[in-house]
Amino acid sequence: MEVVLADALLAGGGDPCALLRALSAPLSAERAEALRLLLQRLAAAPPPPPGEAEALRRVAWEVALERCRPLLRGGEAAGGGGGGERLRLGRAARGALRHCVQLCGPALAARLAREALAELAAGGGAGAEAAVEALVAAAPRLEEPALVAECVAAALALVREEGEGEGEEEEAVAALVAGRLLPALCGNGAALRSVWEGLLGGGGGAPRAGRALLALSAMADALLPAGPPGPGPDARLCPRFWRVVQEGLTERDGLCRRRARYLLKRALDLSGGEKLVLFLSESSLFWWCAEKSEKLQQFWETYILIMETLEGNQIHVIKPVLPKLNGLFDHAISGEKGCWLFHPSWHMCIYKRMFESENKTLMKEGVLHFLELYETKHLPSSLVFSEFVIGPLMDALSESSLYSRTPGQLMGACPPLGMRLQKFLATYLMLLPEEEKGSFLLKFIQKMTSRHWCAVPILFLSMALAYIPACKVLGAEGLHALRDVLQCTMITHQILLRGAAQCYLLQTVMHLTDVEKVSLPEVSSFLLSLRPEESLRRDTMLWVEVRTEADSMFIKHFLIPTLLSGRPFFALVSTMILLAADVDGKSNIEWIELEAFLNPLLDVLMKLGSNVYIPTLKTDKSLQLLLKLLQTRSLKCSNTQDGYLTKTKVLTVLRLYCQINTSLEGVNVGDLDRCDLYLALIPEIVNLCLQVGWKKIPSVKNFILSLTNASIRNLQERNCEEEPKLKEQIKKVASMASLTAVCEIMDRKPEAHLESLPSVDALKRFIFFSQYNEVLKKPSYGEEKSSLCEETTSQGWGKIVARYVCDQWICLRFILNSFQTLAQEDEGTSEISLSTVERSRKILESALEALSILPSDQVLPVFDCMKVLVPKLLDSAESLCIEAFDLAWKIISSLSNTQLIFWSNLKAFVHFIFDAEVLAVAASAKGQAYAKIKEIIFKLIDMSTTKTGVFNVVLSHCCRSWIFPTVHERSALTNAFSNAGNYCELITEACVFGTVFRRDQSTNRDDHYVRVCAIKFLCLLDGSNILHKTFMEDIFIKLLDKDELVSRSRTRYYANSLQHRIKNRVWQTLLVLLPKLDQNFVCGILDKVFQAGFGNNQASVKYFIEWIVILSLHKYPQILNKFWDCFSYDEEKLKTSICTFLSVLSHFDIVLQNTSEKKPALKKALIVVLQWCFNHNFSVRLYALVALKKIWGMCRMLHVEEFEALTPVIESSLQQVENMHGTGNARRNWHRIQDHFFFATFHPLEDYSLETIFYTLPRLSELAEDEWISIAKFHRFTDVHLPPEFQWYHSRTELHDLKPSGWSQQDMGSNSAETDSQTEWTDVQKKIIPWKNSAPSSDLEMAFQDRATKLGKSNSRLIVVASLIDKPTNLGGLCRTSEIFGASALVVGSLHYIQDKQFQHLSVSAEQWLPLVEVKPSQLVDYLQQKKTEGYTTIGVEQTAKSFDLTEYCFPEKSLLLLGNEHEGIPANLIHHLDVCVEIPQQGIIRSLNVHVSGALLIWEYTRQQVIKQKQQK
Repeated sequence: MEVVLADALLAGGGDPCALLRALSAPLSAERAEALRLLLQRLAAAPPPPPGEAEALRRVAWEVALERCRPLLRGGEAAGGGGGGERLRLGRAARGALRHCVQLCGPALAARLAREALAELAAGGGAGAEAAVEALVAAAPRLEEPALVAECVAAALALVREEGEGEGEEEEAVAALVAGRLLPALCGNGAALRSVWEGLLGGGGGAPRAGRALLALSAMADALLPAGPPGPGPDARLCPRFWRVVQEGLTERDGLCRRRARYLLKRALDLSGGEKLVLFLSESSLFWWCAEKSEKLQQFWETYILIMETLEGNQIHVIKPVLPKLNGLFDHAISGEKGCWLFHPSWHMCIYKRMFESENKTLMKEGVLHFLELYETKHLPSSLVFSEFVIGPLMDALSESSLYSRTPGQLMGACPPLGMRLQKFLATYLMLLPEEEKGSFLLKFIQKMTSRHWCAVPILFLSMALAYIPACKVLGAEGLHALRDVLQCTMITHQILLRGAAQCYLLQTVMHLTDVEKVSLPEVSSFLLSLRPEESLRRDTMLWVEVRTEADSMFIKHFLIPTLLSGRPFFALVSTMILLAADVDGKSNIEWIELEAFLNPLLDVLMKLGSNVYIPTLKTDKSLQLLLKLLQTRSLKCSNTQDGYLTKTKVLTVLRLYCQINTSLEGVNVGDLDRCDLYLALIPEIVNLCLQVGWKKIPSVKNFILSLTNASIRNLQERNCEEEPKLKEQIKKVASMASLTAVCEIMDRKPEAHLESLPSVDALKRFIFFSQYNEVLKKPSYGEEKSSLCEETTSQGWGKIVARYVCDQWICLRFILNSFQTLAQEDEGTSEISLSTVERSRKILESALEALSILPSDQVLPVFDCMKVLVPKLLDSAESLCIEAFDLAWKIISSLSNTQLIFWSNLKAFVHFIFDAEVLAVAASAKGQAYAKIKEIIFKLIDMSTTKTGVFNVVLSHCCRSWIFPTVHERSALTNAFSNAGNYCELITEACVFGTVFRRDQSTNRDDHYVRVCAIKFLCLLDGSNILHKTFMEDIFIKLLDKDELVSRSRTRYYANSLQHRIKNRVWQTLLVLLPKLDQNFVCGILDKVFQAGFGNNQASVKYFIEWIVILSLHKYPQILNKFWDCFSYDEEKLKTSICTFLSVLSHFDIVLQNTSEKKPALKKALIVVLQWCFNHNFSVRLYALVALKKIWGMCRMLHVEEFEALTPVIESSLQQVENMHGTGNARRNWHRIQDHFFFATFHPLEDYSLETIFYTLPRLSELAEDEWISIAKFHRFTDVHLPPEFQWYHSRTELHDLKPSGWSQQDMGSNSAETDSQTEWTDVQKKIIPWKNSAPSSDLEMAFQDRATKLGKSNSRLIVVASLIDKPTNLGGLCRTSEIFGASALVVGSLHYIQDKQFQHLSVSAEQWLPLVEVKPSQLVDYLQQKKTEGYTTIGVEQTAKSFDLTEYCFPEKSLLLLGNEHEGIPANLIHHLDVCVEIPQQGIIRSLNVHVSGALLIWEYTRQQVIKQKQQK
């Protein structure tokens, strides 16, 4: 229409020049668009006469330079209207300028190009875009080669420019150049080659892949022409072109990936249509041969399919396509030549795309698939693979979440990725050429140090390295890299992971290092990086392995030079000595015994008493080495006289050293470290004395006596000066440290009988009555300042004071624990002015002060002292004890993130808070202390939800002290078990303890041991013990109350929710307690049990309630009348619970075992059951019939005559049930319920065991796996022991071996074909189906069809299946659409959706006029097969490799349309059951439509085709 108007304007307007001038001033958007259109027609018209042509060129020149160019620069456009107006104006100006150039020719093009180049050279700025537009208009008509070259250079410069600070405007200019200017220049034959070289040249000036792909896509017509070959270069022959395409395929930007696929497809289409040979070298990135065209086409089609599928980023869509990736390798490798037919880098693009996916599941699947390659494929060696492993693969392996265990794996098992990684690395390395193994491993290890790795990836990579078969390929550089990795492992605070990684790295060094290429100092440097307490400990398997690798060169080339050098490698040297001494004897090698190392060392130390010139530093270092050897392992000398002499010699040296260096005279700050060394010798002296014999004990006792007396004298000295001197203060610190060492020796070595020393009494009195927390004043240095500065020490004055205070409390702990009657014995002496209680109070106050001033890692002895003090003061000083509780808890809570010192402090805290006497005294008073202890209990439980193991410490301590009290606890209390009743909340909470995690949360926790401890504690209780009996009854009632509270808080709850799990744990515990309760109590609480049975419970809870009722009635049949009352309530109360009580009747033979009068009970049971056999609810009828079958069988066995009249009726009814409806849902459910484990296999008496309660029944009732407690955990938990005669451990084999299946569960074996077809896809997805499974009812479907007929509707033969859709809004919309277009039925996953308000809002009552059929997702396979037999064509709405275009597909009359889930589409296992898949053609970037929209489009297309067919038939 616009063209017609323009032609009319030119025909009636006269002079076109005047018309152009009239339109060009002033320019609005409408005028500019008219001007563009007029210029377009003039440029396309035949050339006018010369005079008119010249005039027209002048006018066009003016319009271009005076109107269009200013508009593009923004001069006049800025004064226009809004953004839309300016956009229209600019677009019209660009078109007008282009047509002006066509009219004016090369002259105007050259003018515009020079001006634009000048603007770009001046900096561009805001006018850069306008300059580029001018070049776009001028480019096709440029003729001067130099000017064309300048334009190309400027364009390429704009494309290449890229920086971190690049803004949106610069990016837009670059995109404009790449998308428009370069293709415009390509229209100029002279410029095409220059542009091509600039984009893909080998120099460093090539643009990045994203911009290069943008330009190449725009230039595709010139570089990859669909018709005859163009004048330009063939992109397929350029390796750089294919490298850019590969880079684009793995770009993070989706648009770049799409452009790369477009270029690949275009190149393939071009190659497939030509009979030529491209690149005969099959090692090139791309090659083509007409003879192999079909095979090549097949390879590339599969390749593109995989790359396009990866765009979906959904594992359930991608996983079925992964087998095609295996097919790619089959095509890519030549079996004859053993080489690659296609460059392996193409495969790496697929894996890299998966590795960089945001979907962690897809990333993990890609990594596992890649690692599996070398197990399943014999791939030729390729440098590309090695580079890929070192690069993208290791980057992906750094993701910790990939190493999660599968649901079936036990805690501690190696995850699948860890196992695959081990096999891959070993296999891949063995396949590499020998000359490449070392370099590959070195790069692999160096990559582990090139970034920050988390502890988990480092662990599994180290494990994989350790499992490589021995090959000595690493030299010094590799050893240094492994040491760097070792140091990286030290960053983590997770001690177990850190230690395991160290062990694996040490194994790697032994397996892969060539000892001839490394020096022993380099080996020692690696060993020095290990932490012996975490990895290389003596007598471990790793130690033995290292020992076997040891060689005498350790001694000859390393040990002696290190000793002589004086370097402080004491831990390292001792390790090397012990390794050498422990080496097993081998033939033709003489191994030196440990004495050979000790003798030179002892000779040096013996000279200390005779040679005054021997350097102290040398002897101290020798002593450190000797001490390290003694601490690492007791001397294993032979039983010969030489061995005895060696021990004696060592003892003499140590005693001599201690006597000389513990005089405590002249010590200063720098000597404190040396003092620690000398004091550390004392325990070793005592150990050696005990080994050598009692003859040496007196001399050692004399030494300890003198040391103790000297230390006490030093501490008792009073300084009269205001400012104490440094040496005096340091002497006190050393003296207190000496007393601490003496106390610890007496505590740990009672066999030495050191408490008989005279100085011990003085020590006891001095410590008990000294002033605690005495803070040593910081001394004035005076003359000693210069010497102090020269000293080197690792301790500041604050640390020295803290150590002094801590040593005081260590000594006091020993005194309080060992001599608790000290105060009473000395109370009458003149030295004591305070009573025992007052003294204890003062000490406790000092303890509180100590907790506030000591560092957290030094409060442990204070806690231990408080354990002794608090029980004595709880009556008289309750507020002080509560303050102690609060302050101690504050310290414990602050340490919760400090792994190394938290657990020891927590145990000390628990031992003093939950001391048996403390608990008893607090409970007897029922005061504030009692409330505070209960508050702390719940705080600890709350802490355990985030820190596994806290509750275990508390519970284990309490259970042991209550059920197995120590001698001290027995003497302090009448019965320690009374505490259990006073603090029963601890046991109650333990029985239901456990947190529920989402699937995406970390679940590397095991809280089962809390419940295991509580259950084993309950199993030890004796019902004949009054205290035990009272406690169990209290626990039983409290657990019933907790169940009732949970039920009231939420009347309906989901399976495996926290509410479900708590109720399940409650009833498990009640079932454990039940056999220990007496008749009176059971009769009293049975009403509460029945009330719980009336609730709306999950299956596992129902089973436990039913089991408890059965056992109660079995043991006490006289309470049967209470049970019959349960059937007397109204139907409203019984509608959700009657099945529970009918299930009890199905085990009526167990109930009546202890009853002599069975016939009256059977008569009552039969009357009750018969009335429920006619209930309108199908499930109720099934349960009633099962019970009827059981009861009637018992009546027949007992020959109950009263029921003979009912025999024909009941037996015919049961026979009819067996044959009900011939086939179908009812009969299937009848067989399922009879085969259910609770009715067919389970025996309430014979199956009563811990394994049945906590493992077998939860498993069979399909409770979550983390709720199954295996019997092995009961055996492994040894803190609480069950007696050997305990019988209730294991389930019967018949029950234990059953698999979870039942009448209410999916029938796993109903369709073998379905099972076989799903085996490959079982791990694709797991749907949560909230409603009971049942097969589609044909009767229901017929009812709906009859209903539609009665309504007078003419239905089509289209069935819409929406069972996979779970959003009510989408279902409501589909219901409305299906009804409007006359679909014969809408199939949904549950008819409950109809009641949803969102459904009804969208459906606007359509569900009343449309047949609705319920088919659950798990039944779709059967339903699809059934419809196929009825002649329906099953059609899936899904994008697949073989799907038909909707516009080309002809729908059969009997069509079944299957719609996919909103997020996951149609599952892979269903796609195989479809006859055809149809997809909707799309033009945009987004990949999918809303499912309701997709369904509506297909329903309409089906309806449209059927309407056309009907019209044609008429």
